[in-house]
Amino acid sequence: MRKQDLFRLCLQNLLRKRSRTFLTVLGVVIGGCSIVIMVSLGIGMKEAQDKLLAQLGDLTIITVTAPQGGHGKVKLDDQLVQRLKKLDGAEAVMPRQSLEVDTVRLTAGSANRYVADWVPVVGLDTAALEPMGFRMVRDGVVSKSGDVIVGQYAAYNFRDTLRPDGANTVDRWSGGWDENGQLTDPPPAYFDPMKEKLTLELANGDYKATLVLHPVAMAKEDYSKGGETGEGIILDLKDLKALAEKLHAVKKEASPYQSILVKARSIGQVAELEKQIKALGCATESMESIRKPMEEEARRKQMMLGGLGAISLVVAAIGITNTMIMSISERTKEIGVMKALGCYVRDIRQLFLAEAGVIGLMGGVASCVISWVAALIANLAAMGGPSPENFRLALLGGENATRVCVTPLWLLLFAILFSVLIGLGSGYYPADKAVRIPALEAIKSD
Repeated sequence: MRKQDLFRLCLQNLLRKRSRTFLTVLGVVIGGCSIVIMVSLGIGMKEAQDKLLAQLGDLTIITVTAPQGGHGKVKLDDQLVQRLKKLDGAEAVMPRQSLEVDTVRLTAGSANRYVADWVPVVGLDTAALEPMGFRMVRDGVVSKSGDVIVGQYAAYNFRDTLRPDGANTVDRWSGGWDENGQLTDPPPAYFDPMKEKLTLELANGDYKATLVLHPVAMAKEDYSKGGETGEGIILDLKDLKALAEKLHAVKKEASPYQSILVKARSIGQVAELEKQIKALGCATESMESIRKPMEEEARRKQMMLGGLGAISLVVAAIGITNTMIMSISERTKEIGVMKALGCYVRDIRQLFLAEAGVIGLMGGVASCVISWVAALIANLAAMGGPSPENFRLALLGGENATRVCVTPLWLLLFAILFSVLIGLGSGYYPADKAVRIPALEAIKSD
């Protein structure tokens, strides 16, 4: 039998009993919608979770510190830095050292009008900032002594000495907040630190130092890389070491570095890389202890939601089987005539399998269309109503998108393929039963 004849007969047989076909397809639609919407909800929860974790900082960063309580012989020095660079999964390694002195004072403006009585001063390998994933609000290159990178909100640490106490600072937390609990549009600071000369005044016991700083870049706040990205000053590591020696703030028995930042190549390699670092005798900190339980919980919810949808599809499969068995009972004489005319057994089997597969295909396509529209409506409602921007975010996503359901293309294609396979699987037993009916017995049946 030719393929086009097979397809024509398949459609004719399905249209012969329109009501029954419609109800059977409707069962597949309900099952398909259930599984697509449930999985979409699970993916939406995973997307919201990933955004929440991303707000906490770079998830691939591991902070390496010396063993607690001074136990162990591991020192955070250049030798350890080289060993960390050779570890499998390590993309970049950067030592970090903060300046620990008695007094740190930062001034700016005409006649030192603006004063910050506290500011973290940290030394980093500024040449490794980009490989480590540091992001800049304003780009620039540290090229000479005195060049520094200021934190994104360092200007809010300053008080205006010409204003009365209680009204001489700007509270950056008084700005608006978005639906994710993130600060938006903080009030403007008294001055732009990128346009002012900063003077750093340091004291450590009897030793004092004054350094004129030239801000060349502004770091984007990321506490996974250190609080200095938000409110501090970042010097090149060589400049900070020279400054610490000048102030006699270097302890010979201490490690050369306070901590070392290690960036993994991917989130999936963080746990293994952290295990390798601990094997060297170091203590570590990362977001893995928070991320992994959240990811496992999201996976369990996705499996639960997908399982609930699959139950509906199993019920639809039973409906397909029932429809095909009834169809065979009604078409016994037709099967006998086909065999008497010389139709191959495989043609009869293919005909019934094709009818079951087409029912699955129609139900799968319809369920995908309905699920996609339902997900779009739900996302638009969560974003505050339809608008061109909300429509774009609901379809494509983005940092500002709050999507309840995320329906990727692969999920729709999988739902259609799965529905077809369910149809073929449900139709196999009825098709096999049809080909086993003897031709003479089939012709004589009423």
